[in-house]
Amino acid sequence: MAPRVVHIKDLPGLAGQTIGSSEWVEIDQERVNMFADATGDHQWIHVDVERAEREMETGTTIVHGFLTLSLLPMLTSQILNVEGTVRGINYGTNKVRFTNMVPVGSRVRATQTLKEANVRPDGSVQSINEVVIEIEGNDRPALVAETLGLVYPAE
Repeated sequence: MAPRVVHIKDLPGLAGQTIGSSEWVEIDQERVNMFADATGDHQWIHVDVERAEREMETGTTIVHGFLTLSLLPMLTSQILNVEGTVRGINYGTNKVRFTNMVPVGSRVRATQTLKEANVRPDGSVQSINEVVIEIEGNDRPALVAETLGLVYPAE
C-alpha cells in the first residue's frame, strides 16, 4: 500500500482526519534480541524464550515497549508522504502509553490521525499526531502516542 501523498500547503486542511494505516509488520525474536543488545535491556521477559514459555501468560517472550515505539518512523512513513519539503524531523512526543503486551511473533501496524497542523513563522508546519499501534487479532492496542513532527518547505 502506497502512502497518502499531500503537499505541505495542504497539510493544515487535513487536521482532525485519520490519515490511514501502515502495512502489518511481524516482530520476531531476532529483532527483539538486536534491540536488547542495542539498548542493554536484556530482561528475561524479552529474551529468555524458554523461561517465558513457562512463566509468561502469553507463553512467549514479549516485545520491549520502546522497540514498539521505535517502529513509529518506519510505520508512519508508509502512511503519509508530504511533498514540497526539503526535510522532515521528529520533534518529540507529548504522551506515550504502552497499553498492551506484544507477544514476540505478533504483527503490528500503525494508524495515524492528524490532530493539528500549524504553519510556523518560518513556513515549516508542525504536526500533532495520534498514532495507535494495533496488534493483529487483539482489540486492545499495544501503544497510543501523541507525536510531534516538523516539515520544512522547499525554497
